[in-house]
Amino acid sequence: MQKGHWMVGICEWIWRVVSVNLCWIVFTVLGLGIFGFFPSSVALFTIVRKWIKKDTDTPVWKTFKNVYFKEWKRSNGLGFVFFGIGLFLFVDIRIAEGMMSGVFSNFLSVILYFLAFLLLLSVGYFFAIYVHFELTNKEYVKQSFLFAVTSLPSTLWMGAGFFVIGYLINQLPGLIPFISAVAPAYWMMRVCLNRFNHLEKRAALI
Repeated sequence: MQKGHWMVGICEWIWRVVSVNLCWIVFTVLGLGIFGFFPSSVALFTIVRKWIKKDTDTPVWKTFKNVYFKEWKRSNGLGFVFFGIGLFLFVDIRIAEGMMSGVFSNFLSVILYFLAFLLLLSVGYFFAIYVHFELTNKEYVKQSFLFAVTSLPSTLWMGAGFFVIGYLINQLPGLIPFISAVAPAYWMMRVCLNRFNHLEKRAALI
């Protein structure tokens, strides 16, 4: 009886993971990629946050759909801020590499690539911050960059987790439709929640 109960639990978790990953893919495609990525990712992070908080009875499809449409406008608005910054950096990198030469060009390229990397980190932190805190639009963008700059240990932990996940998917490409989004999101949300809890405890002592 206990063995059967354990197996049922494993099957239920597999179904949850696969379902939310497929929801992310489907709703991202429905939003034509550029309009679907941010609301789909917000919905994804909302669900994995609930799982980490022990709210495992959350209905995946209903929750994902509700969050997706509720946050579609706001999350896309913020997403285009990041997209605009990324486009600006992309143009600058192309100019630095194509129209300039010498030591200054190399130095500028290094700076620009670092800023592009910082932007990617900020986008990752954005989703975790967005589903955990109630902030203004300006603060969401600001705090995303601040966390990317000041949370080196968390960033290293996330990088280690992404390396493991990437290696696993590279070895087993068939897992892409089933864990390619949910696994990184779950790991990132778990690391970020530890960071958030630490900061909240420090704030409470002040």
